[in-house]
Amino acid sequence: MAKNRMIHIIDDEPIIHDVLGDLLTSEGYTVETSLSGEEALNKHSYQTYDLILLDLLMPGMNGIEVLKKLKKIDPYAVIVIITAYASVESAISAMKTGAFDYIQKPFKHDELLLTVKRAIEHKTLQDENLRLKDELKKKFSFENIIGKSKAIENVFEIIKASAPTRSTILLQGESGTGKELVARAIHHNSNRANSSFIVVNSGSLPPDLLESHLFGHVKGAFTGAVSQKKGLFEAADKGTIFFDEISALNLETQAKLLRVMQDREFMRLGGTTTIKVDVRMITATNADLEELIEEKKFRLDLFFRLNVIKIEIPPLRERKEDIPLLVKHFLDIYSKENNKEILGLTEDVMEMLDHYDWPGNIRELENLIERAVVLTKSKLISRSCLPPFLLSFQKEKETIFSSPNYDINLKEQIQMFQKKAILEALKKTNGVQKKAASLLGVKPTTFNEMIKRFKLDVNNLPD
Repeated sequence: MAKNRMIHIIDDEPIIHDVLGDLLTSEGYTVETSLSGEEALNKHSYQTYDLILLDLLMPGMNGIEVLKKLKKIDPYAVIVIITAYASVESAISAMKTGAFDYIQKPFKHDELLLTVKRAIEHKTLQDENLRLKDELKKKFSFENIIGKSKAIENVFEIIKASAPTRSTILLQGESGTGKELVARAIHHNSNRANSSFIVVNSGSLPPDLLESHLFGHVKGAFTGAVSQKKGLFEAADKGTIFFDEISALNLETQAKLLRVMQDREFMRLGGTTTIKVDVRMITATNADLEELIEEKKFRLDLFFRLNVIKIEIPPLRERKEDIPLLVKHFLDIYSKENNKEILGLTEDVMEMLDHYDWPGNIRELENLIERAVVLTKSKLISRSCLPPFLLSFQKEKETIFSSPNYDINLKEQIQMFQKKAILEALKKTNGVQKKAASLLGVKPTTFNEMIKRFKLDVNNLPD
């Protein structure tokens, strides 16, 4: 732990430098010293330290003044105060100003080394947290929403304008278009980035359990509530809460959500105390909310609250010029993950990807590339690594183009083939959608999305 850890001792007594220096270097730490606050501040203008041991009482600039200035230079500096005049007042003043801890002169070597060890561990954890936050910010930056098409550039512009605000945002788009990625990018580029980003999968829980997750409950609120529990809104205070598939909420939960949005407060289930929160809401749906409003399945007043800034996430079939960039992005990820050197795709495979309709959108493309990287035995991904469904689609397309004098509308032909393939797969599996999806080499969620988009009646399959 001590190796390569640099400690800066700031004290006006040379003997303290000698005593502390010998003690700390014997434990493997690297030590640097300063006799005054001015000298120390000059060093901190070009050097960083893992720990600062700072004397509280020095001539000229005292320890509290030096502490304040050090924190301006480096807000994450870990500082332990050394004082021969330990008192509650001086300790509290130092801790309030940002000191990690304090030790009293004359100090015992074991106690000092224990305090140093704790401070270094705190610095290590702090640096790791900062590194992870930086990685998250990079991962969910606008640059990681891949694309150069006009459709996705329009999305970028709205994100850039809306991210710094507290406005509620509604993300509309098909499954697999990257709505959660956009939501995270908005959060990590807002002034709430250092607070929580909470995801709520609206359709994954029954209504009563969902409300308990959202608002929390008090002990005895219902059978099984053996203790008080905070909800997701409290966890997201000062941060962002993302409702995925907001259309799945029932009308009663919608009404409670509306009250939270209007009043910025709520009560736990079974509770009587009002809890105030400052939460930004981002919601997403692949359903037509206005159509659900007409069907009396979604509240109009809630829709108006949610629809302050609407971002339409385009499906992949409407931004096919982005496919090469997305392919490269996923190849880089899964080549590294599988310790393989994949240079790219063969020309005919790239052409197949370009002509496919991508009902599962970016998620389907990512799954396809991951599968291909795992299966390939060469540095180029060939047709042999593609799922059966895509190969069947390509074979059907080639048959269409080889027919003489055929009046072709490519989009219609693709859709006709996909509908036919879905219905045939359902027939072969006696209507079991999960098995049919497996037969076609697509995920059940993608298969379900295709059924919805083509408005297929799966209850009346052709003979």
